[in-house]
Amino acid sequence: MLVFARKSAADLVPVVTPDEEATLLRMQERLPPVLSVIAGMVDLTGFFMLGNIFTAHITGNLVVGSAVVVRGGPVNPAQLLAIPVFMVAMALVWLIAEYSNRKGPPLVRLLLGVQFLLLAAVLAFSVVAKPSSQPHGVLAATAALIAVSAMACQYALLRLALPRAISTAVMTGNLANTVLSIMDAVSRGHPLMSADDGRLKRSIYLLFGFLLGCAIAAAAISVMGEWTWSLPTALAALLVALR
Repeated sequence: MLVFARKSAADLVPVVTPDEEATLLRMQERLPPVLSVIAGMVDLTGFFMLGNIFTAHITGNLVVGSAVVVRGGPVNPAQLLAIPVFMVAMALVWLIAEYSNRKGPPLVRLLLGVQFLLLAAVLAFSVVAKPSSQPHGVLAATAALIAVSAMACQYALLRLALPRAISTAVMTGNLANTVLSIMDAVSRGHPLMSADDGRLKRSIYLLFGFLLGCAIAAAAISVMGEWTWSLPTALAALLVALR
């Protein structure tokens, strides 16, 4: 249960109780690996079915779009819209968090619910509209941008509710942590990185989770088609249901 501390004469802000702090610590350990699997599934499914759009690795769209422009090929509008849509979605999630007046586990559960609804929307839209049949069309762009919004919610969840967790979608930082931590571990000299016994384990878990999500989605696309979106949606629903 949340208690409230006085922010001003008119405002009350939620305070996380010790029990909720313990629950939050467990969430920070357990949620990121599953969220990384979701991100891998969403990123690969979006890329292969919706016109080469990175729905989790958002800045990758700048690279792909720039390459297309240089080569003179047709630009996918969704690649240009992905970054502003991501920014707007992040801002909307911030507003949801702000006006919900929640902190700690209740805020985590709220944002997990928002992400689930967005992934469910991608699934329903894809099954009904079949956007992958025209991967550079308006329907595909619409599905891709809903998926981008779901990933924006995941990013916001980590920053706003699980600030000690590391990224579950952009794997460059996790790969760097893994390599540098291994080098420190095998070195006979003084470690160059700050002491953090859990960094290597967390980074490896998230790398493995993201790659696992990519592999599962790649195998599922040829068999399940549009229903591949049901996989990350089901995992998101599982996270909402867990307490």
